[in-house]
Amino acid sequence: MWHIELSAQWRIGPDREQLQDASTLLALLAAVQASGSLAQAARELGLSYRHAWGLVGQAEASLGQALMLRGRGQGSRLTEAGQRLVWADARVTARLQPLLASLSSEVEGDLGRSQRKDRAVPRLHASHGFAVARLHEHLSTRQVAVELRYRNSLEAVAALAQGDCELAGFHVPLGEFEKAAAQRFRPWLHEGSHRLVQLAVRTQGLFLAPGNPLKMAGIADLRRRGLRFVNRPEGSGTRVLTDLLLQRHGIHAREVAGYDNTELTHAAVAAYVASGMADAGIGVQTAAERFGLGFIPLLRERYFFAIPSDGEHRRMLQPILTALQSASFRSQVASLPGYEAADTGRVLSIAEAFGD
Repeated sequence: MWHIELSAQWRIGPDREQLQDASTLLALLAAVQASGSLAQAARELGLSYRHAWGLVGQAEASLGQALMLRGRGQGSRLTEAGQRLVWADARVTARLQPLLASLSSEVEGDLGRSQRKDRAVPRLHASHGFAVARLHEHLSTRQVAVELRYRNSLEAVAALAQGDCELAGFHVPLGEFEKAAAQRFRPWLHEGSHRLVQLAVRTQGLFLAPGNPLKMAGIADLRRRGLRFVNRPEGSGTRVLTDLLLQRHGIHAREVAGYDNTELTHAAVAAYVASGMADAGIGVQTAAERFGLGFIPLLRERYFFAIPSDGEHRRMLQPILTALQSASFRSQVASLPGYEAADTGRVLSIAEAFGD
């Protein structure tokens, strides 16, 4: 079984002819921002203090501006330019990670087909989420092949209906918005043709700058003059949720500054807010905690994989269903902030899931 990882590479220099790999520099700056100490950051990365300081000095000379300030007995801190580099790297990683993961899985599938001519590999199309990524890692460590493609929830269920995948990930809020949100998927999901496997229950809420400096209390504040919002793309489950929340509060999209400014994933929205480019966004609690953001819970939702009605009996899907129902995977999901795994792996009819 092939295992392939693709990653983005930063190269920085005064011109195109003098570009140099900046991956170690960026990791060093991020570690300094977290620890407030160049010496500690160097130790964490396995670098000598002299080499670490040399990397910073070389970059500063190349870019023509300071990246770090060091005071005697006061530790180290990044300049505004250094902070911008760190947050730019965080945004790039958050934006590209789902695409690169999908491409890696696609290439693995292409290269591995010659080794498994007699065995089909299930195709998983899903909106990006932390539990989905955890499942992909869990399957990989157990040598269970799956071709993963990240796409929005509506695209995923449409792909299942058209026979382009065997599992389609989507999410629906619990409570007052459940019926309206579920209806968005019903053109592609049918009682006699599909069943649902629950992945997790997770909490969605408002991302805020640390300490909530704007004193936001909830969705109603999104119409506040001067407040900058970052949204999710149309077709994503979280965009559906955002529109339903705005409707409940009588807020029109044109009243929200930044409504048309979108990022592809929860992590990308969190990185955008954490970098100071927006004041608020909506996403899962895990992303907020990973980027050190404030978080106001709004509601809980269920994340499902839709499968063909006979999926439980398909040989290719059985290893995935077994993994979903295992105690070890449930423990991994439950360890994610804002996630619940009590019913992870439970198979339901559409009527059982949504009370039809």
